[in-house]
Amino acid sequence: MMAACRRSLPGFATILLLWLAGIGLCLAVEPAMEDAGAETVHGLSLYDQPELPPDFTHFPYVNPDAPKGGSMIQAAVGSSFDSTNPFIIRGTPATGIGEIYDTLVESNPGEPFSVYGLLAKGIRLDPERHWIEFDLRPEARFHDGEPVTAEDVVFSFNLLREQGNPFYGAYYADVESAEALDTHTVRFNFSNNGSRELPLIVGQLPILPKHYWQDRDFSSPTLARHPGSGPYRIAEVDPGRRIAFERVEGYWGETLPVKRGRHNIDRLVYDYYRDRDVAMEAFKAGIIDLRIDARAATWATGYDFPAFHEGYVKRLTIPDGQPARMQAYAINLRKEKFQDRRVREALNLAFDFPWLNANIFYDTYQRTESFFQNSDMAAEGLPSARERQILEPFRDQLPDRVFQEPLPIEHPIQLRDRLQRAYELLLDAGYEVRGETLVHAERGTPLTVEVLLYDTGMERVVQPLLRNLSRLGIQGSIRIVDVNQYLNRLRSFDFDLVTAQFPQSNNPGNEQREYWTSDYAEQPQARNLMGLSHPVVDSLVEQLIRAGNRESLNAHAQALDRVLRHGFYVIPHYHSGETRYAMWDKFEYAELPEFGTDLASWWVDPQRAREILERQGRR
Repeated sequence: MMAACRRSLPGFATILLLWLAGIGLCLAVEPAMEDAGAETVHGLSLYDQPELPPDFTHFPYVNPDAPKGGSMIQAAVGSSFDSTNPFIIRGTPATGIGEIYDTLVESNPGEPFSVYGLLAKGIRLDPERHWIEFDLRPEARFHDGEPVTAEDVVFSFNLLREQGNPFYGAYYADVESAEALDTHTVRFNFSNNGSRELPLIVGQLPILPKHYWQDRDFSSPTLARHPGSGPYRIAEVDPGRRIAFERVEGYWGETLPVKRGRHNIDRLVYDYYRDRDVAMEAFKAGIIDLRIDARAATWATGYDFPAFHEGYVKRLTIPDGQPARMQAYAINLRKEKFQDRRVREALNLAFDFPWLNANIFYDTYQRTESFFQNSDMAAEGLPSARERQILEPFRDQLPDRVFQEPLPIEHPIQLRDRLQRAYELLLDAGYEVRGETLVHAERGTPLTVEVLLYDTGMERVVQPLLRNLSRLGIQGSIRIVDVNQYLNRLRSFDFDLVTAQFPQSNNPGNEQREYWTSDYAEQPQARNLMGLSHPVVDSLVEQLIRAGNRESLNAHAQALDRVLRHGFYVIPHYHSGETRYAMWDKFEYAELPEFGTDLASWWVDPQRAREILERQGRR
């Protein structure tokens, strides 16, 4: 109750408030008094001021007069869904479901470290950064017509943190409480003021309607068409096959600066395919409008068909504006055989990226080395003076090589030499070859490695690794299961190696807890798939979150990156540094934002759409 009654009041008024709080009462205080010293602003920036002024009318890269209409059909490949609730552990959520929810603030894809009011028309941040307040727009409405209030915000915060995916516990860990000051004002109180990103993070909270969820079981999967307040509502649910969203006519936020010229397409559809080759054939037939092509072989050779040659299908390559995401085989540290760092390093050495790139990927990829690849946050060479200063207090808890040797992968060697080094590491870890099998000398158990997959497309990437492991005497195998069994095995930590992704933004923060720290090592469906629990990593993550400026953030990210890479907790894969789109040529956009792709700013050219339908014989 004390936090709920905290105000900047002088003398006797302060004493009176504290006494009333002690007996469970709280006086109402005029907003002008409680907000003393905090200016009401239209947006926030991490380190400076937002680029766009208070009177901006739209994001610079959009067409504010873009026409509305048409549809965009995409494929969801290799998965199914059994829930329209994306916030919980149980169930497999439908693709695109986030389209139905609004947040307090909206990021500008053309600006890396700023947010602007969406549900919030005004923002007040305590100069000491102990709290933040949001003034909600009175016109904001859920799809069922009910107003969005401060009570909905508080309800959403508590519900997600208490019953949602572990991600929300990590993301909002430094928020002490949320309170409704009045119908349209909400305050978040922080447990400390060390994280500069925290005010922006709470603004990203998806707002759920209290009147809808308060009497429902939030923790159970459901296929209901939940109301949100966003630009789209759920229009069609065909479990495991299709989900469709329709643009909300009269969407309350349509004319806001952060929304003007966006969300132009009337109908967004996601069709589900178990096999990516079948999805590609659907695209060639015009059943799918747009696809992200993550397969190098398809991009290089898969577009030799009439519609492409006739100009009805085009391809677009967009450079990534964010650090390249780390895709890797996560190694399950919960299993005794993988707790030895030497074994994990040996597995890393057996991954032959040069062969994969030359023989499977058409030399289109680069090896991923860092958890913050393609950014100033990636560690390089030996530790810098600033990194050493950060890491020195942990010297006794880290291997000497962290301070003395170049980073792993940074200086690759030939496969033959890598396998020789891997073999020596395995012998040093207590293994020996009996016959043609690598066996632990004391336990007498062979070293086996199973790679768990749900997508047959990754099988060709895994097989070369297994061949190299067999040369070391390691018994390797692939297990391909359906997506539901796959998710169940992840939740129960029943795997050896599994493909994982760790996306990074230009400003890493609270999400790093869920990736790497001890609190999430045994949390089902957390992103710490490895089960990593290391006190140094925990400390480095907290220091990173509390970095006070860009230089400090870069140095702490480099230190964390270095420790993670020397721990060999994953086997890094590869990246292209770009996103490849293939589409039927009916979509238009004004400009591409600097930091990523905003499909919400695209629209359908009606004339071109009619020509394509005529060509397909579907008009």
